[in-house]
Amino acid sequence: MSEIFLPRLDAARWKELSASGDDEACFDFLVTPLTEELYRRGDFDFMDELSEVQQLLLSYEYLLNQVRQGGFIQLLVNGYAGLLPDMPRWLTQIGAEAMGQLLDDVLKMYVLNIDRFPTNLSNAAFAALYTELTGFEALDRSFEQLHPEALHLMLEYSHGHIDEIGTLG
Repeated sequence: MSEIFLPRLDAARWKELSASGDDEACFDFLVTPLTEELYRRGDFDFMDELSEVQQLLLSYEYLLNQVRQGGFIQLLVNGYAGLLPDMPRWLTQIGAEAMGQLLDDVLKMYVLNIDRFPTNLSNAAFAALYTELTGFEALDRSFEQLHPEALHLMLEYSHGHIDEIGTLG
């Protein structure tokens, strides 16, 4: 593994956001430099240069955006299943066992239906997945219920391990 990518984080802004109790804003503050660097490089090989907590934050960002727009089906159709395998372990390590179990359940459902997620899926076939794979609906609802606690636990962990996410300056 190469050297860990550690972006410079504004210490005053981090202190201000942390005091605000706004978990969404704190999460955005931590993940934005990672997403910007990923977009700059244009390649998920960048994940190899991240600490586990950075990988969790960045993977969760993708998960959050995809699931909130179109559920786990959208996440899987868009080819992001590869972000999921390590997340249950990472989430369990920070105390978010329920979210870790949920993502493990998503992976199991994906594996059972992997043939339904070809790389070149038409819009009509994509839309049909929502009526054909209704089991994902409950997983989507569970995600929304578990998200606030999981996010809070990620941020609690981040406070104690900020040096694994970036350098405050």
